[in-house]
Amino acid sequence: MTLEGELDVSVSADGNDVRFAFTVHNTGSGTADLQFPDACKADFAVLDEGREVWRFTDGRVFAQMIGEASIPPGESITYDGTWDDPQNGEFTAVAELCARNEQCEARAEFSV
Repeated sequence: MTLEGELDVSVSADGNDVRFAFTVHNTGSGTADLQFPDACKADFAVLDEGREVWRFTDGRVFAQMIGEASIPPGESITYDGTWDDPQNGEFTAVAELCARNEQCEARAEFSV
């Protein structure tokens, strides 16, 4: 099974929030059956010259229930996150799939 990630980052016109859309594409020939240990499906981090300045999951609590998702061949699924009240600067966003049985990551550069 082959998963590829794509990360889109959009900054609001007033700079008050940054929105992340992490799309996981199944480029393989079989269905990708993902297993999640809790309600968090994807995590987003913001790096400033390699130093983490924000993480989506910090300070959040997720329901402790096992979850699943299936992505048929050639299909994709998108997970979203928002960084409220971001600082100004040039950053790298990193999105990671939180499945326990598959790995997928994507990166994108952006500025606020």
